[in-house]
Parts: sequence; structure tokens; C-alpha cells
Amino acid sequence: MTDHQSFHSSSIALFGTSADPPTQGHKTILEWLSYHYDQVAVWAADNPLKSQQTPLKHRMKMLELMIASLNTSKHNVQLYSELSSPRSIETVEKAEDIWGENAAFTFVIGSDLVTQISRWYASQELLQRVNLLIIPRPGYPPTEKELKILEEMGTTYQVADLNAPPVSSTAYRENGKTDVVDDSVRSYIQEQNLYSWKTIN
Repeated sequence: MTDHQSFHSSSIALFGTSADPPTQGHKTILEWLSYHYDQVAVWAADNPLKSQQTPLKHRMKMLELMIASLNTSKHNVQLYSELSSPRSIETVEKAEDIWGENAAFTFVIGSDLVTQISRWYASQELLQRVNLLIIPRPGYPPTEKELKILEEMGTTYQVADLNAPPVSSTAYRENGKTDVVDDSVRSYIQEQNLYSWKTIN
């Protein structure tokens, strides 16, 4: 990790994703988080900026299957469907109900979302209640200007020293490339006939 400020030694990573579908990139991130945080809470969420998403129940199930296949000995990654909300501040409030307000929460986002944070609902309050972990995404390196904005908002952030595979859910939906998703997820996609407008190889 690249330190901006040191985090509490005991912390909970909050990682929500549209996961449509969850990819090998998501899997790599979860395995990395497993070794850097005491607990990792995962959920699928509806992105208000995206339309025509696969029903949430299917995306939750695919995440559950992927979590079961993680290559980590810590067994500290868990699906928390109750954390799902289009508004991140509501997710944090739900997390505080589960773990208490004194828990050290780290909100995990991809670097492609850094430019959007200031426009999120109650973003100022959100960033005062959580630490922020930025996961680098290929083609979206966080710029000094973007990070400066976070600092001006009073954000405590870190940039993960992680290179996730250059794969995306969008690429899978567009071309059905099999190595983008885990075997268990691919089997579920076939069983449920998801993304049926594309041929699943």
C-alpha cells in the first residue's frame, strides 16, 4: 500500500460492486483484501448510473460462488447482501449497525470512480466516516488533481499496491470471453441462461 495516513490495525473493508458479472479481477481484489483487513464485507449493488443490469439476486449469487472459490487461507471474506444500497452513505450506516460505530471501516472503490465521488449523495459525510482504499484500474490512474480534491474533502485514503487483471464485466458481456470469469460463475451463468443474447463459450 501507498500510505497517505496509517489505518487502524483492525479494520473492515467494505467492497460493493455492480458485479455484472463478477470477474477474475474482482476475485484478485478480494484475495488481496483478505490479507490486508480483518474482515471483508462484499455485496452486489445497483449502480444508479447504469441501466439494464442483471437482476440483483443473480449478481449476489455469482458473488457468493466466487467468494467460495477464493484462494485465501483467512476465510474472512463474506457476502453481506443487507449492505446493498444505491447510496453509499446508507451502506455505511448499515455497516455501523452490524459492527458498531467504533469499527474502522475502509470503503473500497476502483480508481475509475475517483472523479465521481464528489457527486455522490452525502459524499462529504461519507468520506468523514470511512477510510478510502483506491484500487488501480488499467487506464484509470488516479491523478494528482483528483487526489488533491479528496484531500480537500478531508478524506483519509490509500492507493492499493495491487495490479488486478485487465478484465472487465463489460468486456465479458460484450464478447463472452470465458477466462474473464471463474468456472463456478460461468456454470451459473449457463444454468440461469444469463446474458443469453450472447453465446457463452
